[in-house]
Amino acid sequence: MNALRTVAELMAISARTAPKAAGKDFVVTEIIEGDNLARLAEKMVEFGERTGKKNFDRDGANVRDSDALLLIGLKDAKAVGLNCGACGFDKCLKPNTHEGEFKGPQCAYRLLDMGIAIGSAVKTASLLNVDNRIMYRVGVVAREMGLIDADYVMGIPLSATGKSIYFDR
Repeated sequence: MNALRTVAELMAISARTAPKAAGKDFVVTEIIEGDNLARLAEKMVEFGERTGKKNFDRDGANVRDSDALLLIGLKDAKAVGLNCGACGFDKCLKPNTHEGEFKGPQCAYRLLDMGIAIGSAVKTASLLNVDNRIMYRVGVVAREMGLIDADYVMGIPLSATGKSIYFDR
């Protein structure tokens, strides 16, 4: 549905213009649709089977039934430099020294930046009456597939039907 592509683009603008700590922007976005969306849904199910992790199949089915999806992530985020300890270290950490489903650790303020960007994006979808759901599992597999160049990622699938496909799961 072309209208949902437009909504995803507007959501990406909301994420881009959301406030960021110290005015530094490390937030990245990518819109997924069509064949890439179908492949992502399939790979999510496969990831769950391969790793034994729960609910990748459930979320993959939601992605399969969606019309578009917005990925929001952090790329090469630098620590803010406040030595606040929120990351668990006495002094600001060196980000992205560990590789797992995501790269980490991440500065707590940069994660807040990403959270505010996600909140701004889903607010835009809500104002336009488009059903959506923030999903961690989408980000894991999208990153593994190389659909976005980011260290930490969340996905927001979009749907416009008579009843939200993300409600009864």
